[in-house]
Amino acid sequence: MAKKSDGGWKGVVRTVAIAAAIAFTFRSFAFEPFNIPSGSMLPTLLIGDFLFVSKSSYGYSRFSLPWSLPVIPDRILFTEPKRGDVAVFRYPANTKIDYIKRIVGLPGDRIQMKAGRLYINGTIVPRTPDGTYVEKDEHNRVTRMQRYIEELPGGVKHYILEHSDNHVHDNTPEYVVPEGHYFAMGDNRDNSLDSRAQKRVGFIPRQNLVGRADFMFFSLDYYSDSFGIYGIPGGIRWDRIFSSIG
Repeated sequence: MAKKSDGGWKGVVRTVAIAAAIAFTFRSFAFEPFNIPSGSMLPTLLIGDFLFVSKSSYGYSRFSLPWSLPVIPDRILFTEPKRGDVAVFRYPANTKIDYIKRIVGLPGDRIQMKAGRLYINGTIVPRTPDGTYVEKDEHNRVTRMQRYIEELPGGVKHYILEHSDNHVHDNTPEYVVPEGHYFAMGDNRDNSLDSRAQKRVGFIPRQNLVGRADFMFFSLDYYSDSFGIYGIPGGIRWDRIFSSIG
C-alpha cells in the first residue's frame, strides 16, 4: 500500500510539474495576459480590458520571463517594432512595472509636440476630427473629449483623444530617439505619462520591450450600473471580446 501511495504522489507531482512547465513556456515565449488598469490608452483600450500580448513579436529579453530571470542577454530573435504598434514594455524607472503605449518614434526619428500636434521628422502628423468621446468614471462623473483619427507615417490610423491643444506636454522640445530606443505615447494624449515626460519615462530601451498587444479576450466595465456581486454579466463588454487591437 505504501508503494502505491508513493507512486500516486509521484504521479501528482509529475503532472503538476509538467503543467507548470507548459504554463511557464507559454507565458514566456507565446502569449501573456494583461489587464488595463488606467485610461491612458483611451479610446483604443478601456479600463477593464483583458488582452493577450504576443511575446514573440519583438524577440525575447529577460523581461520576457517570469520574475525577469536574468538568463537572456540583451535581446534574442529580435524583430524591430513597427510605428503604430501598441506595445507593452517595462517602465524604465522601475522595471517591475508594465506600461502599455503606442510606438510613434523609431530609432533616429525626431519627435516633437507643438500646440498639441505631433511632428515626426519635421512633418506634422495628420489628424481628422471624429466627434466627441464621452467618458464616465466610478463616481458617474462625465468627461467629454474631442476624438480624432490620427494617421502615422506608414499609414497606421488610430483614434486619439484631446482635452485641448494647450495641455501638459502639448509643447515640447524636439527629441531625437537614440539608437536601440523608442518613443511611446498614450492615445489619451492629455492623460498619459509617456516618453514626452523625459525625466519620468523618456525613451524606451529595446531591452524593455515585452511584446505587442494583439487582441482582447475579455472586457469588463467596472463602472457599469449593472455591475455588482450579482450583476457581473451586465458589465461585460461583449462587443470587445476577441477583438483586435490597432
